[in-house]
Amino acid sequence: MRHIRSKNTVPELAVRKLVYSLGYRYRLHSKKLPGHPDLVFGSRKKAIFVHGCFWHAHTCSKGQPPKSRLDYWIPKLENNKKRDEKNVKKLEEMGWKVYVVWQCEIKNIKNLELELISFLNN
Repeated sequence: MRHIRSKNTVPELAVRKLVYSLGYRYRLHSKKLPGHPDLVFGSRKKAIFVHGCFWHAHTCSKGQPPKSRLDYWIPKLENNKKRDEKNVKKLEEMGWKVYVVWQCEIKNIKNLELELISFLNN
């Protein structure tokens, strides 16, 4: 578990590359904001989190808990989910708009591109 990275993951790098290619510039992992969003657009007051489906208990096939040690994994994944919701709520209370990109959404890059453009321009 100590080898699991929280920054510079493959999904995060894919989103960063896409956003940069669209002409948007951002800051990374701002420690001043709750949850340390992966991409921060300060002048727009917008933040993007890139979540792994497993670690953040997404409802897709990749987000399913393992079949063993459920007494360990279920509370851990639920706590991750609660923490994410709390951080998003805090950011929104501070006047920030938040968008969450899930690992499984990266497969459809064209759709993700349209979603990100819509989020960043509105």
